[in-house]
Amino acid sequence: MTIPIQQPVFVAGHRGMVGSAVLRQLQDQGIDEVLVRSHSELDLRDQPATREFFASQQPATVVFAAARVGGIHANNEYPADFIYDNIMMAANSIQAARNYGTQRFLFLGSTCIYPRMAEQPMREDCLLTGPLEKTNEAYALAKITGLKMCQHFRHQYGVMFHSAMPTNLYGPGDNYHPEHSHVLPALIRRFHEARLAGDSEVVIWGTGNPRREFLHVDDLARAITHLLQLDDPPDWINVGTGKDVSIRELAEMIAEITGFTGRISHDLNKPDGTPVKRTDTTLINSTGWSPQISLREGVQRTYQCFLKESDSAQLREV
Repeated sequence: MTIPIQQPVFVAGHRGMVGSAVLRQLQDQGIDEVLVRSHSELDLRDQPATREFFASQQPATVVFAAARVGGIHANNEYPADFIYDNIMMAANSIQAARNYGTQRFLFLGSTCIYPRMAEQPMREDCLLTGPLEKTNEAYALAKITGLKMCQHFRHQYGVMFHSAMPTNLYGPGDNYHPEHSHVLPALIRRFHEARLAGDSEVVIWGTGNPRREFLHVDDLARAITHLLQLDDPPDWINVGTGKDVSIRELAEMIAEITGFTGRISHDLNKPDGTPVKRTDTTLINSTGWSPQISLREGVQRTYQCFLKESDSAQLREV
């Protein structure tokens, strides 16, 4: 059974790639009572400030897309920052939402919460069955904490707090920082700049053998509003395509789309990360949702967004 999305809706992290996609989707669905705050207006790591916001604004629904994120390099360099910032933002917001009457809280995690050597495709019940991938352990532990808080608050207090675990995301508004971005936007920038410079070679990290699954952020936004309308959603649910591609294959696709015709080589001194990551999407597919944007179409659209954002000096590089 489906129910209407209760308003007002607080989208935490509305300036990020996920949050901005959620805003677009809510607008498309005619949701006009939407609350947003920039980080300078509301630091969710600040417990008193977070409590004051929830007490005064009393959002009926929260989509928690706020996070400190980054690729392998950023996770390796700043693990203390990743675990502290993400735990504090989640804990303060979940507690304040419960205290001040939020009816629905949807926490956005990541499939990095699952064990490094989880059976593929990864089902929801493989959580906490093995060691995490070391290169993003701090971020994963923070996301597991938020997920488990929602689960336990739901069971103890009867509140509808639940979580969605999206696979690797990409799309409009992605982060293109040369060192801290995720693999897909990093490759888009690298191949684009190599083409402009006339380079004969692009070097990518690792062997290129690891396989990853990618979901366009607009598909995730549709999944989020879909889940908000389920009357009894699971405590946590995977959101993905159920299809994966090797990093080498992804690089070749992006080279073709950006027009780079040189050689692709590998820096074998760089880490590969988890060998395979692919979600089992049986559960969310059973609720009536499935992705609509293929990887090639999504990368083509994302590259066009990259060009527009770059030309208008709006490219995210954080």
